[in-house]
Amino acid sequence: MFTVYTYSIAGLAIIMFTVLVQNIVAAVAHRKQSSYIPGKVADNLSHDSFVFRSHRTFHNSLENVVQFVIPAILCMFIGVSPFYLAVFIWVYALCRIFHMALYYAVATESNPSPRSYFYMIGLLSNLLLFVYLFISII
Repeated sequence: MFTVYTYSIAGLAIIMFTVLVQNIVAAVAHRKQSSYIPGKVADNLSHDSFVFRSHRTFHNSLENVVQFVIPAILCMFIGVSPFYLAVFIWVYALCRIFHMALYYAVATESNPSPRSYFYMIGLLSNLLLFVYLFISII
């Protein structure tokens, strides 16, 4: 049943792997500090700190991944077009990767920052996925 969704499943696997990588990067960065409390980022850290940026990147993905992955899986269960679903998933996956890379590389407090554009494209992909899901249900 799910073989027609091979590209979508691969995209979802990339999304989840990206979150796993972010978890590892944040954990390593956190533990490399001279003094740290497990599970807590110091209040005095901001975007100039890689520890802060890696922590925020990981948590931003955690805040967004469920609201994308579950509707994508629901789309598979109701049998939406594999092509369009794969497009939504891969756009989202690539946006999350670019968002992560820019968050790691660019220490800025300005808004919008370069990563904001990829966040917004990913959010648009997420909204379109929901619209596609609801239209397909009706």
